[in-house]
Amino acid sequence: MLGEFGRTAMLTRDFRKILQHATELCAQGLEARFAKVLEFLPEENRLLVRAGVGWAPETIDIVSLAADIGSPAGYAYQTGMTVISNHLEAETRFRTPQLLADHGVRRAINVLIERGGEGKRSFGVLEVDSPDPGQFDEADAHFLAGFAGLLGIAIERQQADSKLQQALEHQELLTREMSHRVKNSLTSVVGLLRVQARSAQSEDVRDALEDASARVATIAQVHDHLWRGSQIGFVDLEDFMNELCKKLKGSTDKLTLHCHADPMRMSADHAIPLGLLVNELVTNAVKYAYPEGNGAIEISAREIAGHLHVEVSDQGIGLPDGFDIDQPRSSLGFRVINGLVRQLQGQITVESNATKGTRFMMDLPILPKDER
Repeated sequence: MLGEFGRTAMLTRDFRKILQHATELCAQGLEARFAKVLEFLPEENRLLVRAGVGWAPETIDIVSLAADIGSPAGYAYQTGMTVISNHLEAETRFRTPQLLADHGVRRAINVLIERGGEGKRSFGVLEVDSPDPGQFDEADAHFLAGFAGLLGIAIERQQADSKLQQALEHQELLTREMSHRVKNSLTSVVGLLRVQARSAQSEDVRDALEDASARVATIAQVHDHLWRGSQIGFVDLEDFMNELCKKLKGSTDKLTLHCHADPMRMSADHAIPLGLLVNELVTNAVKYAYPEGNGAIEISAREIAGHLHVEVSDQGIGLPDGFDIDQPRSSLGFRVINGLVRQLQGQITVESNATKGTRFMMDLPILPKDER
């Protein structure tokens, strides 16, 4: 018995080509022999192989796996969590599905294929498998999640009903789709940059790639808020800033980050440069403010008289003597900061000394009129 999706979009030739091409790219990108797309069949509570690379032809549309949390793919589907298992033969969390055992698979990585919109059941799981020794890691998971997101969008398009033909609703769908596509494409870029950083021989190159991946991840985060948000083209500043701070906390285990943002709407055109601006200032403080490794960084974003006032401060060693924010010279980070402030048509001032640390203050006239 075919599931909800199998009766419609999954049987079209064009859609099969999309799924097949995605599995080929995933296998190639992770240097693995096997990849597959699994569709959840609710009537049977199983995951059916709908497309794949490396498997026998009779596997597609015939072989299915249990969808309970006792299998890697079932756990990914039921919990929504990425599953990485690099030693299936010694795995205690899951049993090894017979299909994997028959092909000598040693390690597997599974990510959920979601569909946009509340109340919609996830489609299934995207999985990459390898019989070769090695390790799948978080960078590989980011790479795979990007493809899973694109597949979710393709499925959503296949399942759009006639009501979405109305002009306003159709435009909203396209806008959300664009943001979701951009977010997932950028997530793939983040994964690739982190893979390159991990293998870089030069520390300077590694740091540059890590900085670049953080900047791209910030932009991806804005687009994630856009496609999930209640109003097209806007993000909630409080939610966005809090999530950004949580991600930045992951860059250090010694420093403490405190973040406060007023609840207000902000357009995507302003949220992207603002997120990059905060990312640059916090990253700079993490690297240089506390040579001893311990301290706190404060981030705030408040509405004052119709303008957004953003502050990033620390109590570290301060900036070098003679530092001029308007003449950062060789510092790429501060050149980026100045460029972003100009893009936001704002002003930046700096207070710094060796005893009280450094405080960056930005006045940004970027709030929507109805927020003033």
